[in-house]
Amino acid sequence: MVGFGERMKILRKEKNLTQVNMAKFLGCTEHHYQKIEYGKINIPSKDLVAIADYFDVSIDWLVGRSEIRERR
Repeated sequence: MVGFGERMKILRKEKNLTQVNMAKFLGCTEHHYQKIEYGKINIPSKDLVAIADYFDVSIDWLVGRSEIRERR
């Protein structure tokens, strides 16, 4: 099963964004964002919602609970 960090990386690359871009979006350092993609840390729910909204995906898909990517 693909997890949150891997899906973040997929979404980031689809939009041609860098880890620096994503770190700025989330208001964290690049190193902190790298840890998010590597699955070493969790993020606050408000950031999870912001990411899902930004990429227009469901939160369940984003965290690996569903294979249905689109929001309902």
